[in-house]
Amino acid sequence: MKQLNIFEETTINRLERDGLLDYRPAFFSLDESVTFFGSLKNTIDWKQETLQIYGKKIKTPRLTAWYGDKNVAYKYSGVTFYALPWTPDLSEIKAKIELLAGEVFNSVLLNLYRDGKDSMSWHSDDEPELGKNPVIASVNFGEVRRFDFRNKKNPSQKHIINLGNGSLLIMKGDIQHNWQHQVAKTAKIKGARINLTFRKIK
Repeated sequence: MKQLNIFEETTINRLERDGLLDYRPAFFSLDESVTFFGSLKNTIDWKQETLQIYGKKIKTPRLTAWYGDKNVAYKYSGVTFYALPWTPDLSEIKAKIELLAGEVFNSVLLNLYRDGKDSMSWHSDDEPELGKNPVIASVNFGEVRRFDFRNKKNPSQKHIINLGNGSLLIMKGDIQHNWQHQVAKTAKIKGARINLTFRKIK
């Protein structure tokens, strides 16, 4: 498994010409990150959803929430989510990352990983509602978690990024069509992490 060398302050990397990453490890200051983490943890309407995967109903191994513009809906694993209204914190974060991303986002999916037992399985953000080559901006507050990529055509081809507190990872180009990503379980992590993935529903 190959680890991407993308820990400089401003870095753009390609995954073998099959997608584009823009990683900013300290996009938000430490003070901003601590403040946003505490506020989001306490004010977001977190839920543990029940999804249908391969015909079985399972509870997500993390807490989630969906916020965005009025009447924005998103379907995932057989469940349709309707966006709650933007909060002041989410609007502030959104405005800051839109300047860099060059995209106007109309929704955000939030994930609260309570500890290392919480996870996200292999998947791509390639739902029809996102359109072709979507721009996904992933913001991270709290504990560092390992973020894995694997190539769809060659699953043995993998990359690792350690997403830190206050970091921003923008995935764009055809990355969602060529790669999957996951946040694996780990016994090493005891603290919580909040991840926000901003996107534009067509």
